[in-house]
Amino acid sequence: MKRSQPRSRSAAFFDLDKTILATSTSVALRAPLREAGLLTRRGALLGLLIQLPYLIKGADEQATEKMRESLGEIAAGWDGVYLESTVKDALSRSIDPVCFVEALEEIAIHRAAGRRIVIASASIEEMVRPVAHMLGADASIGSYAQRNEDGTFTGVISRFNYADEKARACIDMAQRNGWDLRECFAYSDSITDVPLLEAVGHPVVINPDRQLREIAQERDWPIRSFTHTVQVRTSPARLIVPGMIAACSAAGAAWSFYRAYTSLRGK
Repeated sequence: MKRSQPRSRSAAFFDLDKTILATSTSVALRAPLREAGLLTRRGALLGLLIQLPYLIKGADEQATEKMRESLGEIAAGWDGVYLESTVKDALSRSIDPVCFVEALEEIAIHRAAGRRIVIASASIEEMVRPVAHMLGADASIGSYAQRNEDGTFTGVISRFNYADEKARACIDMAQRNGWDLRECFAYSDSITDVPLLEAVGHPVVINPDRQLREIAQERDWPIRSFTHTVQVRTSPARLIVPGMIAACSAAGAAWSFYRAYTSLRGK
């Protein structure tokens, strides 16, 4: 998903689950997908069981591979267009209450500084795009599910936007748009996103799992705690949240403080 805007020299890449959202996209949308006939009770239970280790401990490679296979199995036979429209319709009652207000404020600050906002998630593209649009993002990157000729998913996830693959997708997008990765930011909660965090000049760790916290401490990466959730209200043109106007007004001061802090820390 892209919007036609003037070119920028940098971007802020945000993981979605447990970084912007306080839960995972699939868990948040489980009820509306079931109501739309896209998800059986068995499929909803399977998806929840596979997500639990991720939600509790953070994803490791084995757990995420299982999620990839499960995602393909659950989505097999779904109509891609119908899925995306279902997610869009469900946003106000399923996603809004679990957005971290601190993440939304970070988005506002980066937008005020002229950076592009990119949402990068392992969820299927058709699920990520509506959420990214709600958040006012400039672009989104998700996993690609193969389709049959009739537009239904085959059950195969041919591009899983996870770990090294997510990093490559974000790097490719930066190169296409002329963004200087040294000036880019990346936000994530999971050890699996270390390749993306390493690729940018400004990695930021959010509510990290144990392994990511250890790496962040070793490398002196900023560690942030996002704890407050907010109900988002959107319009087609602009995302509006409590405190967003204040955040935008303070963006210049906040950015100056951050640059001064990182400069002193590097001495």
